Amino acid sequence: MLLLEPGDLQVLQEREAVLVVDIGDDDGRYRQTHIPGAVHLPYGHLTRADPPVMGLVPDTTALAERLGAVGIDDGVTVIAYDSDGGGRASRLLWTLDLLGHPRHGLLNGGLQGWLAEEGPVEGGQVTPAPRAYPAQVRHPECLVDRDWVRDHLDDPGVTFLDARSRGEYTGTDVRARRGGHIPGAVHLDWQALMDPEDPPLLRPAPQVQELLRERGIDDPEQEVVVHCQTHHRSSLTYVVLRALGYQRVRAYAGSWSEWGNDPQLPVREGAE
Repeated sequence: MLLLEPGDLQVLQEREAVLVVDIGDDDGRYRQTHIPGAVHLPYGHLTRADPPVMGLVPDTTALAERLGAVGIDDGVTVIAYDSDGGGRASRLLWTLDLLGHPRHGLLNGGLQGWLAEEGPVEGGQVTPAPRAYPAQVRHPECLVDRDWVRDHLDDPGVTFLDARSRGEYTGTDVRARRGGHIPGAVHLDWQALMDPEDPPLLRPAPQVQELLRERGIDDPEQEVVVHCQTHHRSSLTYVVLRALGYQRVRAYAGSWSEWGNDPQLPVREGAE
């Protein structure tokens, strides 16, 4: 997993075949301002809903069609960005990890970071050459479901990392039938990963590592399961952990939209 600084994109493009992907549902913003040559992929193409559960993974046939349509195949390095803090772009990167794509990464700071470095932009629509993308789940270990989470609640070798806001975690901000968090989950708001003086650029790696150590996450071989409400915000957490060298990171895609709406599953309110 690459974490690419804005000034390094051109260097990468000169060295290898790169496809820059702008993620978002606001087609108007893309048509007005995007990185030159970037193709547009609606965020909704990366998720599937089964209300009240949101953020599930589309089937591989749908992913093959949607990713191939914007020019993704195994021969390109995919660099993703958005204008919403990095969660949407990171959802694409997590999906590519799940599918076993060979090389991909996040543009640190997204469009805001690019503009801050006075990177060039263009308007209009880039029409990509469609590719045949043989989407298949090559790395199923990147994803866990509700039953897996329930079966590992008491597993000391698994750390559940909740990327939602503090209010959502403690149960004062309720966005499902029930508020609170998965028992035993530790909390790290996804926005805490961003540089407070220059968001949405990410904090320097040593600062992020300290935040993780404070929560008992200090071993790159540690198994960590990230989640939020729909695996949008926690996708950024996933990408940051992978970029830091954590090898055993998984995501609970159903997240709180599933767990919090299932009365048969345990929840805990307040702080751990």
